[in-house]
Amino acid sequence: MMLIPAHHFRDIERKPQYLQPEKCIPPPHPRPAGAMWFIRDGCGIACAIVTWFLVLYAEFVVLFVMLIPSRDYVYSVINGLVFNLLAFLALASHCRAMLTDPVKTCMAVAFTSLGRDSSFPEKLDRPVSGRGRHLSGAVPKGNATKEFIESLQLKPGQVVYKCPKCCSIKPDRAHHCSVCKRCIRKMDHHCPWVNNCVGENNQKYFVLFTMYIALISLHALIMVGFHFLHCFEEDWTKCSSFSPPTTVILLILLCFEGLLFLIFTSVMFGTQVHSICTDETGIEQLKKEERRWAKKTKWMNMKAVFGHPFSLGWASPFATPDQGKADPYQYVV
Repeated sequence: MMLIPAHHFRDIERKPQYLQPEKCIPPPHPRPAGAMWFIRDGCGIACAIVTWFLVLYAEFVVLFVMLIPSRDYVYSVINGLVFNLLAFLALASHCRAMLTDPVKTCMAVAFTSLGRDSSFPEKLDRPVSGRGRHLSGAVPKGNATKEFIESLQLKPGQVVYKCPKCCSIKPDRAHHCSVCKRCIRKMDHHCPWVNNCVGENNQKYFVLFTMYIALISLHALIMVGFHFLHCFEEDWTKCSSFSPPTTVILLILLCFEGLLFLIFTSVMFGTQVHSICTDETGIEQLKKEERRWAKKTKWMNMKAVFGHPFSLGWASPFATPDQGKADPYQYVV
């Protein structure tokens, strides 16, 4: 399948018949400031519930099949504390990734300076200098109205880009999500397991979620291996409070679950870290979009996602990263 260059879509967006601000109607009930972000998607909600169920199942097997029946008190306490801490951090990261608006506080204006040979209609330009309105959250749906565009007081030669799907003024590096029904800046992908898009504001929590799930999966697999060895050496009736067949079934199911999620989350963790270091989202890599933003070092890109400066807060889902002032969505072509 032939890929269409990203600048081709930008050329289309500059045509007057494409913008059509008079056809954009603002949503009747805009999301109030400070409201909790939650995507009402049936598939995503089901996947999020399954995620919690699988973690709680692992918790049940680890505690009531392996640790509590064990006669080694020190072994049980240490492994119980480590596993429960990792599980708690994984679920907390999942909640933050799911309930956090994927776009940080930003300017809702996206414009570019055109050359002298531009054929864009002058009627959308205003000769009065001014600044865009500051908004918090994802790109507002339906804000590309004629009144709003006129209120921006754009200078001559400045052009706004509009998403035809959500009828919003589209910032640079933004892509429309058909599930969230919004344009998400620096959108990596929509993950049904967290029922949300992975964007610039919740990528840290998604990375932590994949990391902690991979760690508890590895920890569970190691404990299952030791428990099987212990049961083979001892009497099966004494190594668990359940019957031997039930114990074997529970351990095998946990083993499959741990192996599957260890592989899946490890790959996701690696791809996310690579995406952060290169400052290129998964969608941008897939579409091979032209790089229009400044190139920074890998360490600067990591601090942009996890916060500045480096601290233990990088590993905490409760620490909101200090990313500094949001950059205006302005660039030159």
